[in-house]
Amino acid sequence: MDNETKQPGISSTIWTATQTYAMATVCLLVGVLVGYLVRGSAKPAETTAPVSAETQQSASMPPHGMGQQGMPTLEDMKRMADKQAEPLLAKLKTDPNNVDLLNQIAVAYKASHQFKDAIVYYQKALDIDPKNVPVRTDLATCLYYTGDVDGALGQLQKSLSYDPNHAGTLLNIGIITWKGKGDANTAVGYWEKLLKLHPNFEQKDMVQHLIATATQSKSKATVAQTQPSSN
Repeated sequence: MDNETKQPGISSTIWTATQTYAMATVCLLVGVLVGYLVRGSAKPAETTAPVSAETQQSASMPPHGMGQQGMPTLEDMKRMADKQAEPLLAKLKTDPNNVDLLNQIAVAYKASHQFKDAIVYYQKALDIDPKNVPVRTDLATCLYYTGDVDGALGQLQKSLSYDPNHAGTLLNIGIITWKGKGDANTAVGYWEKLLKLHPNFEQKDMVQHLIATATQSKSKATVAQTQPSSN
């Protein structure tokens, strides 16, 4: 995501070791779906704290009630997201137009892969602040994960109408155009524009890898189309 993007707020709710273990497990399980899409509303952590032996031991033990494999279900994740969102929802009752609160609730649901719930709160935030590009970028990501490729691209195009140079939007629109529409040419165009506008982009190596991979896949498809039929 764009390094200059402000963080509108991450929930300060502290997760237990059990919750952290469950979240890590689910993230591993669905990592292939998440891919390279970046968040619009917050920067990734710049450093990772070293893990103590006690923490490693706690993380290696499956949470109570999650079975021998310790694999949480989406229902487990939904319950955890609801618990994390509960104090934020209480605050929202007295301040229903607080975009920061709405975003924090959406982030809690998105982080636990409850994308439909996240969409509801991202949309409420945008109803109040339609020019909030980071929130709209996150909304687009959730729409993509629910299978609404056109809706996701529509939101990203709207983001570009407010901020044509937004790095996170350019990155994500390329990924969704490539993976969701199979249009490698257009995707590469967005990524090349991203690197031209942001030559020091934090994920520059990743973008270059995406360009190379998409270009290679396009070349393979062209070769396959030119092969004579065996019929």
